[in-house]
Amino acid sequence: MRRRPNPWIAIPALVTGLLAGAIGWVVTDVSCETSCAGWATLVSVVSFLVVTIGVVLILALVYRSLAEWDEKKS
Repeated sequence: MRRRPNPWIAIPALVTGLLAGAIGWVVTDVSCETSCAGWATLVSVVSFLVVTIGVVLILALVYRSLAEWDEKKS
């Protein structure tokens, strides 16, 4: 049985990605002696991408395993 992708997975993934990007920006900006907006932007974007992809992967696996468990239970 083929299931459609769950669009609700994207919301918590994007929220955690935005938080990771903001934290990456702040930590990088605070650790610089002078203004280093370029490095802070790079760290922010990389943090956002890594965390968003990781959270999407984990949530997709969790939802899939819960659906399989529910199928077997019924």
